Amino acid sequence: MSNYSSKHGMARTRLYGIWCHMIQRCGNPNNSRFKDYGGRGIIVCDEWKEFTLFMEWSLANGYNDTLTIDRKDNNGNYEPDNCRWATNQEQCNNMSKTVYIEIDGIVDTFLGWSQRTGLPRTTLTSRYYQRKLRGKMLIEPIDKSKVRIRR
Repeated sequence: MSNYSSKHGMARTRLYGIWCHMIQRCGNPNNSRFKDYGGRGIIVCDEWKEFTLFMEWSLANGYNDTLTIDRKDNNGNYEPDNCRWATNQEQCNNMSKTVYIEIDGIVDTFLGWSQRTGLPRTTLTSRYYQRKLRGKMLIEPIDKSKVRIRR
């Protein structure tokens, strides 16, 4: 790891922890997440290998303790043009495994449709994966008189 902590006094901060984890995911083959980052060729740009430059970019681009670092292009590197500070929901919506569902011309995720309809996200995912419902059928109320209960 680096010895920058003595220079910036930020070693015990959340932002420094985020930076350390980013560096480790991309550069340390022994890191448990390396296969998903460095193992896929994702790197940290040279500029951000120095914590103080990463910190300056972060503070100028909306960092606060409720946000996480998010790569706009999941296959892209950690660099200023490809990163942003995002909420957990924004981060989840940007994952490569996120499923987008279109209903009446509106495209959203399971979480988004849950918020729009009031249906639990788990109900929507169950309908989608187990019952293979798509489109409007995914969010319509179920006629319980037609549901067979397996025993």
